[in-house]
Amino acid sequence: MQITVNGEKMELDAPLSVAGLLAHLNIPTAKVAVERNLEIVPKSGYESTGLAQDDRIEIVHFIGGG
Repeated sequence: MQITVNGEKMELDAPLSVAGLLAHLNIPTAKVAVERNLEIVPKSGYESTGLAQDDRIEIVHFIGGG
């Protein structure tokens, strides 16, 4: 299955949820926001939101500072 993550094509061997994709990419869920096909995925939906062929995923990292 092919998806696009932050503008880069990615091939997945098996379907994943948003949570599974973040785990696959070693991205902690605490300080990120995820958009799937131009819609924000709430953190409560990371486990239940499955990814499909040609999905476009944007992952934004929150960075603190002053």
